[in-house]
Amino acid sequence: MTYPATRVGAGIVVTRLLGLLRERLFAQYFGNGATADAFRAALRIPNVIRNLLGEGTLSASFIPAFAGLIARGDEEGARKLSSVVASLLIVLASLSALAGIVLAPLIVTAVAPGFPEETKALTVTLIEIMFPMSGLLVLSAWCLAVLNTHRRFFLSYSAPAMWNIAQIATLVALGASLLGTRLVVALAWGALAGALLQLVVQLPATFKLVGVPRWSLDLGNPEARRVIRAWIPIVVGAGVLQLSSVIDTQLGSLVGQGAVAMLGYAQLLAILPISLFGISVAASSLPELARDVAGGDRDALRTRIADGGRQISYFAIPSAFLFASIGWLVIALLFQTGKFGSDDTALVAGVLAAYSIGLPGQAIVKLLASGHYAMGDTRTPVRIAAMSLVLSTGLAILLMRYFGAAGIALGSSIAIYLNVALNARALSSKIGSFTDRPSFRTLSVTFAGALVATAAGLLAADLLQFQTLWLRALATLGTFGLTYLLATAALKHPDARQIMKVITRLG
Repeated sequence: MTYPATRVGAGIVVTRLLGLLRERLFAQYFGNGATADAFRAALRIPNVIRNLLGEGTLSASFIPAFAGLIARGDEEGARKLSSVVASLLIVLASLSALAGIVLAPLIVTAVAPGFPEETKALTVTLIEIMFPMSGLLVLSAWCLAVLNTHRRFFLSYSAPAMWNIAQIATLVALGASLLGTRLVVALAWGALAGALLQLVVQLPATFKLVGVPRWSLDLGNPEARRVIRAWIPIVVGAGVLQLSSVIDTQLGSLVGQGAVAMLGYAQLLAILPISLFGISVAASSLPELARDVAGGDRDALRTRIADGGRQISYFAIPSAFLFASIGWLVIALLFQTGKFGSDDTALVAGVLAAYSIGLPGQAIVKLLASGHYAMGDTRTPVRIAAMSLVLSTGLAILLMRYFGAAGIALGSSIAIYLNVALNARALSSKIGSFTDRPSFRTLSVTFAGALVATAAGLLAADLLQFQTLWLRALATLGTFGLTYLLATAALKHPDARQIMKVITRLG
C-alpha cells in the first residue's frame, strides 16, 4: 500500500484491535442471547444517522471542494467552508438525535419486528441512550475530513479507538458486579462517553488547521452550495446502504433469537479487511484523485485507480479465502468464552463464510465510488447502490428460508458484485479503461496464491493439534499468511515482491 494508505491502515489497525477486544468481552458477558440482540439492534439504528451524515458521505462531498480551495491558496475560503459545514452538521445531527429519542418505540417496532416484547423494551432504552452518540460521531467525521485533506490520516483513523476503550473500560469495571440488562445499559452509556472522547481527541489538531469554526449557516456561499449539491445524492446513496443494514436487522429478528447478534459478530470480522485494505486505500486516494481531476490528468487518475484496485485485491481476496475455510478457528480464538460456546462458534462461522464471498467486492467498490466522487459525480454510485439493494433484499428473503442468518449474508455478498461491475463500467466510460492484461495476470496470481494458502491453512489446522487454542490458531494463521506471501512472491506479484523487499531490508 502507499504511504498515506499505510497511515490510514495503521490507524484502523489500532481501532480494530481494540474493537476485537471489546467484542471478546461482549461475547463473554452476553453471548448470542436476547440481550446481545437488543444491543446490536440499538447500536445499528443510531449508526444509520452517523453513516448518513458522517464520514462516508461528508468526505465524498466536502473533501474535493475543501482540497480545491487549499490547492488554490484560498485559506480563508477553506475556513469559511469548514465553518458552514460544521454548523450545518450540528443542526442536522441535533435534530436527528432528538427525533430518534422521541420516536424510539416506533423505530424498534419497524426495525426489529420479530423481537419479543421484553427485548423490544430493552432496545428502546438503549436507543434513547445511544442516539446522541450519533451526533458526536458526525462531528468527529467533520474533523476526519479536515485532517484527511491535510494528509493527517493516522489521528483521524485511530481516534475511534477511544470509543472502543470507553466500552472496554465499562465491561472490565462493571462486568463482575452487574449482569444482563443492567450491564448492557451501562455499556450503552460507555459507548456514548466513548463517542465524546473520540471527538475531543481530534479537536486540537483540527482547530490548528482551520481555526475554531465560527457559527455560520451561510448557504449562499458558492463552495457550500457545491458541497450540499454533491452531498444530497451521496446521503441518498448512503441511505440505500443503511436501508440494507436495517433490512438485515429486520430479517435477522424474524429468523429467531441470536440471529441479529450472529450477524453482528460476523460483520465485525468481515469489515476488518474491508477497513484495512479497502477503506484505507479509498480514503487516502480521494484527496489525490480530486487533485488529479483538478489538474486534468486522466492518465494519473487511471493509474491511481488501477494501482489501488490491485493493492486492495492482493489483501482482500486471501482474507475472503481464509474466512471461508478456517474462519471458525478465528471466531473460536476471539469470541469463544463465557456465554459464547462452541455451538455459537459454528453458527457465526457459517455467517462469516457467507459474508466472505462478497468481501473483495465490498472492499473494491469503495475505491470505485471515490473515483466517481473525485470527478464530481455523486449520483451514479447512488443509482447503482439502489439496484444492488433490490437484488440483495430479494436474495436475502429467499436464502434465509434455507440458511437462516447465513442466507441474509449470502444475499448481500452476491449482490455486491452487481455494484462493482456497474461502477467499474461507468467509471471506465468517463476516464477510459483502467484494466489491462497485466492487471488480469496479477489478479490470477492473487487467486492462485490464495488457493495454495488455503490448502496449507487447512492442512495446518488439521495437523497442528495444540492443546492451547490460541497457539493452534496463530500457527494456522501464520502458515496461511506465509504461504500466501511466498507463493505470490514466487509468481512475481508486484505487491508481494515489495513486501519481501521491506522484510529483507528489516532483516
